[in-house]
Amino acid sequence: MKYKFQQWIPKLVLAPSFLLILLFVYGFIFYTGYLSMTDSKLLPSYGWVGLENYNKLWALSHWMTALKNLAIFGILYIVISSVIGLVVAILLDQKIRAEGLLRPIYLYPMALSFIVTGTAWKWFLDPGIGIENTMHNLGWLSFEFNWIKDSDFAIYTVVIAAVWQSSGFVMAMFLAGLRGVDNEIIKAAQIDGASSVTIYRRIIIPLMRPVFLSAFVVLAHLAIKAYDLVIALTGGGPGRATELPSTFMYSYTFTRNSMGIGAASAIIMLAMIFSIIIPYLYSELKSGGKQ
Repeated sequence: MKYKFQQWIPKLVLAPSFLLILLFVYGFIFYTGYLSMTDSKLLPSYGWVGLENYNKLWALSHWMTALKNLAIFGILYIVISSVIGLVVAILLDQKIRAEGLLRPIYLYPMALSFIVTGTAWKWFLDPGIGIENTMHNLGWLSFEFNWIKDSDFAIYTVVIAAVWQSSGFVMAMFLAGLRGVDNEIIKAAQIDGASSVTIYRRIIIPLMRPVFLSAFVVLAHLAIKAYDLVIALTGGGPGRATELPSTFMYSYTFTRNSMGIGAASAIIMLAMIFSIIIPYLYSELKSGGKQ
């Protein structure tokens, strides 16, 4: 009897958390999916319209603009963060003296909220008070850097801010992967006369495939749900130059009184995330089964 009770203790302890997650995460996911098929406007209503909201969503030019911006932002954000993170990780992997100091410096931006990051970069990039104004005060009157005000370049300012915040985290992932490579393989390559560049390019980096995949999943997830950074930095403007699916969803749900369409856009975003996470989990489970 005592043994059975001890078996049930972990389940009883975890049960409240499990129920709360079941209700407030998965429950609201299903509720959002239901709202996406109703005629909800300012408040939830339950007139069934089927896929009508999805048809309206894909017919909206605003939604297509948001998807285009997400493609630009997501690709640049993932690629640049990965490249910077990998390069910095390789440099730190050389056992330099200041590694203990440099690692916290690179990781510090990730400790900040995206609201803080967006606000700080908004001040830095604003032509009136930021880097352009500073250069003018130093005498470089021809200097211009007004991307944040230019609809053709504003999306790239979001990329800059996001890369600044996330590349340190990616560096930590890659550094952990580099430190996990078997030293015997590296020593064997060195004995064969392989250079450091060749060892990294032909041996170490290919062995880090799982780390690259994990970094991609994390960064893609952050890109799809990016909201607070955009709101703090550009507010989705100028015009709709930096509108993303997340800002579109909030706008249509809470300010345009189109909760049904907003819920439909949220479900599309969820499907995007699932399309990334499910293949990743399948790959991990498959590789784990082979081991």
